[in-house]
Amino acid sequence: MTDLRPLEDAQDGDTGQDDRLIARVDNVTMRYGDKIVLEDCSLDVVKGAITCVIGLSGAGKSTILRLLNGLRRPERGHVYVKGFDICHMPERELIDFRSAIGFAFQFAALLDSMTVGENVALPLHEHTRMSAEEIGETAEATLDSVGLENTYNMFPSELSGGMLKRAGFARAVVTNPDIVLYDEPTTGLDPIITNLLTDTIKHLRTKLNGTAVVISHDLHSIYMMADYIAMLYEGAIIAYGPTDEIRRSTNPIVQQFLQGSEVGPIPV
Repeated sequence: MTDLRPLEDAQDGDTGQDDRLIARVDNVTMRYGDKIVLEDCSLDVVKGAITCVIGLSGAGKSTILRLLNGLRRPERGHVYVKGFDICHMPERELIDFRSAIGFAFQFAALLDSMTVGENVALPLHEHTRMSAEEIGETAEATLDSVGLENTYNMFPSELSGGMLKRAGFARAVVTNPDIVLYDEPTTGLDPIITNLLTDTIKHLRTKLNGTAVVISHDLHSIYMMADYIAMLYEGAIIAYGPTDEIRRSTNPIVQQFLQGSEVGPIPV
């Protein structure tokens, strides 16, 4: 991890000692019932970069995303986004604050009863005062930006798996957020669509001049897009750094995971 002072005393809007960061999970402990999912877990999210979080299934990777957008609050520790401690932010303020945080769900989570365009427009209705005409134009332009021209009036059931994912991306970025969270964006898709979605994530990061955090098991996709990789194991980030540095890691747990080997300290 980078060497940063704790931000417990930071004031709203104070980004702390290192202004390279847009977000930080700081010594967080999180449990579901009696199961500890995260324990003293810390993660730095560098502004303008794509950070990919890897780890075993069920390790708590998606929980980190839900902490970053305030859907979950930790039992202990802090979560800072843009310098604000969102753990103690009132719910009404947090709802407004989420306009700066896009979330692309694993299975797109589009509403079947609404058109694709109406789904993409939902955050604009919630977070802006745009006119209906402006909302429609913005949603359509955002769909165009992810390669979904002429899909505004289609229904989710009419889209392929890859198109559904991109529609979910469009909804996540329609408010021009500072940070976009992607939960398993390429799961269950063929290599061609996987490459397309990976390129789309990179394109959107550039278009928004923003930041992305991606949860994924797809190492090929990760190597194509990640600036930083963090590995979550047994509730904590055990390795974090630039992609090439993590690929060369001497940590046997990291290497076993990257190589997909049955031999090593990770029990199989």
